[in-house]
Amino acid sequence: MTDRGSAFPVNRREFLLGAAAVAAAARPVFASKGVTTDPTLPASREDFPWAATETYLNAAAYHPISRASAQAMERYIAYRLNGPGPDRGDFDGDQQQQVKAMFGRLINAEASEIAFVQSTSDGENIVIAGMDLLHVGGNVVIDELHYNSSLYIYKTLEKAGLEVRLVPQRDGVIDVRDMEAAIDRQTKLVSMALVSNVNGFMHDVKRVSEIAHAHGAYVYADVIQAAGAVPMDVKAMGLDMCACSAYKWLMGDRGFGFLYIAEALQGDVVKPTRFGHRQYSSFDRETISWTQRSGGYLYETGNISNVGAACMHEALTYILAVGVDTIRDHVRPLTDRLQRELPGMGYAAMTPAGTDTPVVTFRLPDMAATRARLARANIAVTTIDGPPRMRVSPSVYNTRRDVDRLIAALA
Repeated sequence: MTDRGSAFPVNRREFLLGAAAVAAAARPVFASKGVTTDPTLPASREDFPWAATETYLNAAAYHPISRASAQAMERYIAYRLNGPGPDRGDFDGDQQQQVKAMFGRLINAEASEIAFVQSTSDGENIVIAGMDLLHVGGNVVIDELHYNSSLYIYKTLEKAGLEVRLVPQRDGVIDVRDMEAAIDRQTKLVSMALVSNVNGFMHDVKRVSEIAHAHGAYVYADVIQAAGAVPMDVKAMGLDMCACSAYKWLMGDRGFGFLYIAEALQGDVVKPTRFGHRQYSSFDRETISWTQRSGGYLYETGNISNVGAACMHEALTYILAVGVDTIRDHVRPLTDRLQRELPGMGYAAMTPAGTDTPVVTFRLPDMAATRARLARANIAVTTIDGPPRMRVSPSVYNTRRDVDRLIAALA
């Protein structure tokens, strides 16, 4: 239900008109600020002030929030500080449902197939518990380019008796043939990072899903490095479940995320295993009865982050208005250039050639020297030990000049 003092309520028509206005205004706003940039830049660099404080090429670690998202969070904080008012209110009920609908639109799912979760790992744990993987027998197939937290989850469960099959990476690639060799009639779940945080590799998820389904297995994907960064269609990809946090390519904040579970699997294949007030409405204390909610609510328990939801509403409005295809088209030449030029400078590519994601990784011949050069040039990327590597991940606000600065700093 919409709070009477809320600054957030919006109906479908208003949302679409607002999204269209954002898209229509994006290029003129940028041009009016007089910022020199690539002609393909889809929106104003001033929408993301962090891009002005340093050369920020690190969206795969932590995507800056936009001014609009920050203002939405500020309005919510003002409500919590001062109470309802003309420009402030709670963010609940119908407004939260709009966020689910927008995320569903982003990945081609229904709002009823979306649950709010605290994090990507929270979503994967809900799937694992709901499928009772530790007790039903069979095996789980994962791969070496999965996220650290997921590898930790499954290797910990392996110690408790779960059969885990780990598919190796070969030169930064997970070969579909290796996945196929690991999957059999005893496989219950195939779990993967759709886009790997290690090197940006993206699975041929449609083919993996076809193999898994032919053997009676289900497919889960960690999509935190995919949603908002690359076009996604969970139906076409054959994903049964996926989850992500909001603070990377979705341009939101920590402590808020999404879990998708296909409608046909809800309550049956993936059973609710924890319970709370978001799963019911109209609770009658006299008879201890209630109205059971369905859909994604089955997997939610207590309160979510309302300030995170308010931030996400603005972020998804922005992403849907600009378009993931447009964002991807803007970033592609930036990462392509890095793939062409850095190996010749001594930074061997760890990202397979032809990988169509905004995440590229390179080996570092000298970690300390590279970090010092980046610090002097005020450039933000991710540098990681074991093996020494640098991950670069430009986004909607980056320009060719940003890539020029990085290349100059490393030369």
